[in-house]
Amino acid sequence: MYAQPADLVISNAAIYTADAGKPRAKAMAVRGGRVVAIGDEVRGFIGPKTQVVDLQGAAVIPGLIDSHVHMSGLGQLLETSDLRHVKSVAEVAAMVKARAARLPKGSWVRARNWDQTNWGGEFPLHTALTEAAPEHPVFLSRVDGHAGWVNRKAMEIAGIDDKTPDPMGGKIIRDSAGHATGVLIDRAQGLVGSKIPAATDDEVLARLRAAARECARLGMTTVHDAGIGEQELRGYRKLLAAGQLPVRIYAMIGGEGAMWNRFLQTGPEVHERLTVRSIKLVADGAIGSRGAAFWQPYADDPGNTGLMILKQETVERVARQAMEKGFQVNTHAIGDRANRMALDAYGKVLGENNGKRFRIEHAQAISLPDFALFKKFGVIASMQSTHATSDMRWAMKRLGPDRIAGAYAQKRMLNAGVVVANGSDFPVEEPNPLMGFYAAVSRQDVNGEPKEGWRPEERFTREEALRSWTWAGAYAAFEEDWKGSLAVGKAADFLVLSGDIMTLPFAELPKVKVQATYVAGETVYSDR
Repeated sequence: MYAQPADLVISNAAIYTADAGKPRAKAMAVRGGRVVAIGDEVRGFIGPKTQVVDLQGAAVIPGLIDSHVHMSGLGQLLETSDLRHVKSVAEVAAMVKARAARLPKGSWVRARNWDQTNWGGEFPLHTALTEAAPEHPVFLSRVDGHAGWVNRKAMEIAGIDDKTPDPMGGKIIRDSAGHATGVLIDRAQGLVGSKIPAATDDEVLARLRAAARECARLGMTTVHDAGIGEQELRGYRKLLAAGQLPVRIYAMIGGEGAMWNRFLQTGPEVHERLTVRSIKLVADGAIGSRGAAFWQPYADDPGNTGLMILKQETVERVARQAMEKGFQVNTHAIGDRANRMALDAYGKVLGENNGKRFRIEHAQAISLPDFALFKKFGVIASMQSTHATSDMRWAMKRLGPDRIAGAYAQKRMLNAGVVVANGSDFPVEEPNPLMGFYAAVSRQDVNGEPKEGWRPEERFTREEALRSWTWAGAYAAFEEDWKGSLAVGKAADFLVLSGDIMTLPFAELPKVKVQATYVAGETVYSDR
């Protein structure tokens, strides 16, 4: 008998630790929220008050870390309509009409995740929404969050007409006659977005609470919230104080402004449950809405090279501020031009072998010579495997054959010696991290297409995929010393699964569910 028995013992399990020193185990003992023993036999840690869970051979993996999410956005999605799989403009309009009928006249109708590639690829017109809800302003976010679709009422409130100039870093889509169509790209969304009543603190709190519960249900034990404001920070602090935050939060400050300036004075806020030590910048738009910035025009839109939202000197200035005060910089960059700009800006400030772990969020389309710059400057690639399997329907059409080799290239990035931290970018993609694992290893959609995988040379091995969802996420947050794998002394954040994702055929992986989620050795979700 040990002097200090464990609080919890997991036995008779197939444990995949993500720890290279001991990759497999059958049992694990937990005390005080940390792993105190892991191996084939831990019976010596069982005391009279120890909770013993016999898993009867079930698979256990470390808690999954989603390195790029939008928690408030997920919470809002859970309370509105998800248009992700809607196949026609008419169906969207019908949903808007039904929702407007339940709201007082003049109230905003909101939903997100429309995708014009579901109905042939053409951007929609405001007319369908105008007819569906003539007395309600409507704002629908595109699936990538980089375009909005509005009706005439919303344009009238925002003062948008055919003569309204494009804002810097944004574009008002117009038809051949020059009329505004109702689709707004990147910063042009702000023309309407600024007129929508801001959410109250209570509304934001409720969204964060709902999103955190959903994350626990789906097997995320840590999320990196990619761009929070003061309301979100207040919400997280309230949930933490009330014991209502079931997952750990690594929060990125949402760009320059008063909040960033305040943290530059006070320094990073680092705790096991809530950390603020990074800033999120946005360099360009997205490929799906043709706002990602490229050196050459889009293959299906000659003359359009996308939108640069930031200048290099801005990224350099923020990088220097961050370096001085101990913060990390995480820049959204999708097109090859935006990625190179961010890498050049980082390089001027960081130099080689810097250990600062600056990140590029998405790193979606890279010029082939630029992969080496990630390694040279120690830049982490925060990539999302499901972006590849969602975008593969039209990626070649947008990019053309010359650019595709450097696009959605997770394995090429890993082979270049770069840390690849995986994520979902929810609610852009569905939040289930097990689908991210599946996409990383199969390069297939949920229906198993294409049969050989899309660009199968970019598949991760299962071990690489697991590391990208666990250890790499911890490393990207400076937390790999105490979480991201199951080893003695590390946090007891782990999942019990309904199937073994490390051995099942690809076709079976989408069926696997999380049966239980543990954070610091405590059950935060269970369906067992």
